[in-house]
Amino acid sequence: MHRRHFVASAAAGVVSLNGQALHLADRLATWTPSATPDKVADDEDFWFTVRQAFTVDRNNINLNNGSVAPSPKSVQQAQLDYLAMTNMSPSYYVDETLYPAFDVVRGRLAARFGCDAEELALTRNTTEALEIVQFGMPLERGDEILTTTQDYPSMTSAWRQRERRDGVVLRMISFPSPPPSVDDLVARVERAITPKTKVIHVSHVYFTTGQIFPVQRICRMARARGIEVIVDGGHSYAQFPFTRDDLDCDYFGTSLHKWLSAPVGTGFLYVRKEKIPKIWSLFASPPEMAANIRKFEGIGTFPVHIRNPITEAVDFWESIGPERKAARLRLLRRRWVNAVRELPKVKILTPDDDAQSCALGALSLDGVTGPQLTDWLMKRHRVHVRPREVSGEFSAIRVTPNVYTTLQEIDVFARAMTHAATRGLT
Repeated sequence: MHRRHFVASAAAGVVSLNGQALHLADRLATWTPSATPDKVADDEDFWFTVRQAFTVDRNNINLNNGSVAPSPKSVQQAQLDYLAMTNMSPSYYVDETLYPAFDVVRGRLAARFGCDAEELALTRNTTEALEIVQFGMPLERGDEILTTTQDYPSMTSAWRQRERRDGVVLRMISFPSPPPSVDDLVARVERAITPKTKVIHVSHVYFTTGQIFPVQRICRMARARGIEVIVDGGHSYAQFPFTRDDLDCDYFGTSLHKWLSAPVGTGFLYVRKEKIPKIWSLFASPPEMAANIRKFEGIGTFPVHIRNPITEAVDFWESIGPERKAARLRLLRRRWVNAVRELPKVKILTPDDDAQSCALGALSLDGVTGPQLTDWLMKRHRVHVRPREVSGEFSAIRVTPNVYTTLQEIDVFARAMTHAATRGLT
């Protein structure tokens, strides 16, 4: 989609846009492609226009886009349109129109991820995608799975269930937040490998602090040892640009209702083609589908209309520009981090390095738990964040702005944290 179409559609959806905003929209429609992402990231006129695509409630400051992000109006409308279609003639339109279009969705996602469309299965979320691999991977009693103390609880629970059921062994390592270096992260994983290690399970972006892990280095190190690597990409796809080859992974699962802003309940699983036959599907599939990526999609009846609008979400992301989006998200994170970094009792848990962080950031406040600070921010300042705790390591809040977040909203949060750090939760 050309940027002119994006700006026009955004403006058309907001009848309250005045003449000044329309002038800005017209100017942005002719924005030169040679402008660097960093230059666009700092252009408030551009992001003003982007904000018109959303219907967020400005009476609350939503800095928890990491859990579920709102969809732009184009995605919302497409979802309503497809829902209407399913109710016009459910059996016919679903079977003859909506289901076949899944391959269009599959192709768009695969193109952005840099894989063959026949390696990508549409799922409902990261948990479903990864548990397909966790429960479908053949393992024997005594085989070891290596993960970290900061990986997602649902994934840890899945491995714990395989421990009880199959006698495999889950081993967990910790790492400091922030870590001293990327090399330190790789070394910690490498030191924990034993002759019994068969699987390494890591997150691309950790849901706790936003730490970006050196996935490619871990995948290549593991492959040389005959070890499988499962990558949790729930927080990475569409937050910043990368491809499958940048990770060099064999398994990757993500949710699309986070950084892609697709409908809630959408995700995908990537499995390298030669690996598909050996992974059992979570729901039963016939033997003739053993090598077909679609065997992972057989979940019975589900709300079909939420998948087709994924293409609209991809369009929206591409219209902004993946590099421009990432640059803007980093600018917003750095704005609040720089404002609170030197405050007493505050510790920033997320590295500043672009290779290790993007939108997500986390901080702790001495003497105050993450849940306490979360409640206070909402009750006193109408700022919504998410508490994140790792037993024995830290209790913090995670702060995740989005492309519709304003600088003023970031500054409200920073002022609130200044109050909390200097005067307490009063």
